[in-house]
Amino acid sequence: MNFKIVGLIVIACLAVVFVIQNVSAVTVSIFFWEISLSLALLIFFVLAFGFVFGWFLHSFLAYQKVKKEVSEIQNDLRSQKR
Repeated sequence: MNFKIVGLIVIACLAVVFVIQNVSAVTVSIFFWEISLSLALLIFFVLAFGFVFGWFLHSFLAYQKVKKEVSEIQNDLRSQKR
């Protein structure tokens, strides 16, 4: 089995145990909003937001890299035609 998958499974299990042990209600204040929710839900939302943000950031950076490589290849092809 791949070590990355095993590592992700272990981290996910630890996160689940941590969330289960932290079910008390907390109040979160951001700017003028105030919301009261379970600490487990707060942790889940923060982890989910971080995952999605990281995924989009990685995709954007990979797209920029590919776009730059394609541009360089096109410039090389144009210079070879001359």
